[in-house]
Amino acid sequence: MSFFAAPPRLETEVFTRLPDRFRQARRTAWSDANRAGRPVDSFLEGPSFDRQGRLYVTDIPFGRVFRISPEGEWEQVAEYDGWPNGLKIHRDGRIFITDYKRGIMLLEPESGTVTPFLDTVRSESFKGVNDLVFGPDGALYFTDQGQTGLQDPSGRVYRLGADGRLQRLIDTVPSPNGIVVAPDASFLLVAVTRANQIWRLPLHEDGSVTKASIFCHLHGGPSGPDGLALDAEGCLLVAHAGFGTVWRLSPRAEPLARIASCAGWSTTNLAFGGAGGRTLFVTESETGSILRVALPVAGQPLYSHAE
Repeated sequence: MSFFAAPPRLETEVFTRLPDRFRQARRTAWSDANRAGRPVDSFLEGPSFDRQGRLYVTDIPFGRVFRISPEGEWEQVAEYDGWPNGLKIHRDGRIFITDYKRGIMLLEPESGTVTPFLDTVRSESFKGVNDLVFGPDGALYFTDQGQTGLQDPSGRVYRLGADGRLQRLIDTVPSPNGIVVAPDASFLLVAVTRANQIWRLPLHEDGSVTKASIFCHLHGGPSGPDGLALDAEGCLLVAHAGFGTVWRLSPRAEPLARIASCAGWSTTNLAFGGAGGRTLFVTESETGSILRVALPVAGQPLYSHAE
């Protein structure tokens, strides 16, 4: 980032926060492994809007999924034995969840029932799936992060075709996290958290990846890039966890804006919503807050909202 002049700074505001009735700080197996044993009352992730403009978010350590109205009112949709992280809505209304403990899950939003969809690959367990995105043809791309990092660069990215064919696209990533796909499905961008990088993975018609490269290097800090989103101009929005910032990068990786958190440092994921899709909503996980900021450019049209 130091190769460029400092970009304009945009300020967020708190749209809503997890109500106290849903908070009870305690230790869990997830917090023991990921928060050094500190008690937590939530850790929000996976923001995604449905066609009614309602925002879904996951709560990893307590296996919960919440739905937030356009007015900021919360309701719990599901609670189950899992660690739900990423969440995306299919065009047909099905809700897919990347669950670190259990693989790919399906949520039925009216009943709150959560059922397995893809829990193994060739009878082998996943390392710990993290985030997901639908391509323009309905293919599902997802990251399998686990505890990989620079000490173990074996994280994976998968493609599950609409025909049910599962392909491992790459298996040499040190901590693959957020993921987006180009509108024409010609490449993927993947947040590589522990390396503080965004990788670009060119896609071919047969589903293979060649010439994987670094799209950009980010600064350091206690964490790295997490959730990703694309806007209508092809710019990349990067939630940098541990720094309280969302970066807007041009298609050439030039920093165009720094969107600053007003509530904490743990900006984990993001989604476009609101009128015209021009408001960016960000999960601030340490405080259990949803931040928002109005942007001049709308988000890339969602697969879930297409006819």
